[in-house]
Amino acid sequence: MSIEVRKMENKSQIAVMGAGSWGTALAILLAQKGHEVRLWGHNHEHIDLLVVDRENKRYLHGRAFPDNLSPTRELEKAIKGARIVLMVVPSHAFRLVFQGVAPLLQDKTRVISAVKGIENKTLKTMSQIIEEILMGHDILKRDIQIGVLSGPSFAEEVASGVPTAVTLGFSDLDTARSLQEILATDSFRIYISRDVIGLEVSAALKNIVAIAAGVCDGLGYGLNTRAALITRGLAEIQRLGMAMGADTSTFAGLSGLGDLILTCTGNLSRNRTVGLMLGQGKSLGQIKNEMKMVAEGIKTTKSVYDLAQKLQIEMPILDQVHGILYEGKKCSEAVKALLQRELKQE
Repeated sequence: MSIEVRKMENKSQIAVMGAGSWGTALAILLAQKGHEVRLWGHNHEHIDLLVVDRENKRYLHGRAFPDNLSPTRELEKAIKGARIVLMVVPSHAFRLVFQGVAPLLQDKTRVISAVKGIENKTLKTMSQIIEEILMGHDILKRDIQIGVLSGPSFAEEVASGVPTAVTLGFSDLDTARSLQEILATDSFRIYISRDVIGLEVSAALKNIVAIAAGVCDGLGYGLNTRAALITRGLAEIQRLGMAMGADTSTFAGLSGLGDLILTCTGNLSRNRTVGLMLGQGKSLGQIKNEMKMVAEGIKTTKSVYDLAQKLQIEMPILDQVHGILYEGKKCSEAVKALLQRELKQE
């Protein structure tokens, strides 16, 4: 079967919920493959500009929309006819948006979270929020399946066609395989996994470690320090993930080690940028005012701190990042506290 024939057979209607940089990048990528894509956003003024400009000048300047990508501010219009729904809104808005999406879903729809965070109040991952809402509406009877897309993937590079590899997680591998074929492109390679919770834990926690790495860079520390943080940060991620029922092998994969390296070292990383500015002496308030995009690690630090306390999991890097963000701790004191911990076996 030729590639062109296969692409035509897999042509789908896809709803992308969230018109930030990552949602826009995914919408462009999937539209370029030939799918009919509708890109929804809550900000009416922003969506109106997308319609007129045919690009997202605020978040992905210069990346033109294909003709088959349609921005919309109407939930019903976005969801109608779509059997694949990608949730790409910030974690703090995820529940509210999906509460509006859920009643509109058709039978046999596949809902995929591409969000890297944990909800503050409930300490739930995004897939757990989806399941909770669907059960509340008795919608699971419609054969709605829930998945996760995660891995080392800066939006700007994905939209530019830079070769990228990610992981798609569904509890049912047959579902994952069918979507793998539909969503993958020549530049966007997709692996599949059953470990939904492991992918979500890795994706959320790597942002916290990236803030720590940025802090150390801002303080002027070297590559030794960053390597140590990445390694010990991965150990903390794995520790919490295992307590939540994740598969150990996930943490050595794209969503684990791969995304952790990218987020801790890449200049496009929002969370590393937050840490970098903190290390340089800026306050969190100043940083939030200067950044026009959401750094999920800020809110996720609070969620994961509460979750680690609840599960009684030792996470010293998390503790220090929480201290900096929420307790007014000086960055230099946080690093000193990590180094002065009791010596132990790795």
